[in-house]
Amino acid sequence: MHEDFRTITQDAIYIHYAEESAPALLSGYLKKKLELPCLFLCIGTDKFIGDCLGPITGTFLQKLNLSHPIYGTLENPVHAVNLTRTVIEVKARYPKYKIVAIDACLGAEEGIGCIQAREGCIQPGRGVGKKLLPVGDLSIIGIVDSFSESGDSNYNNYFLSHNVRLSLVMKMAEVITKSIYTAVR
Repeated sequence: MHEDFRTITQDAIYIHYAEESAPALLSGYLKKKLELPCLFLCIGTDKFIGDCLGPITGTFLQKLNLSHPIYGTLENPVHAVNLTRTVIEVKARYPKYKIVAIDACLGAEEGIGCIQAREGCIQPGRGVGKKLLPVGDLSIIGIVDSFSESGDSNYNNYFLSHNVRLSLVMKMAEVITKSIYTAVR
């Protein structure tokens, strides 16, 4: 169905959430790349649907009672205002833990619904013109919408003018959660 969007290399995986094999392929990649001990830093805010992939995933992970620390849930989101403080706290509390960063992002219109996992950090807010602290040893991002055709990268204008479907974000969060759960069991 969405196999045109599937790219799997040694360094990364890029796959559409609706592909039947997405959870298994993503989990397989994570099993190979996750270094223990690790924690999950789920970035975003619950105030905008387009930016809630991280907090929804964090909430789903928290409900599974994983033995790994989870930061960023719908109740306690990690977002632009508290990201730096949270990262400082995480590194002080868990100095030897690898950080798996999870966030929503913007991409090409045809890539909406795709999930990418790769080694290395993410730069939260970059797609909407924010300069936030790069974070993560391993990153999982989900493309929830496309860049504004007008080129307007103003954060508030972006989220007020676009219509990201909550159902898309929920389904992507479910795939990411299932993949992580399977990988760390």
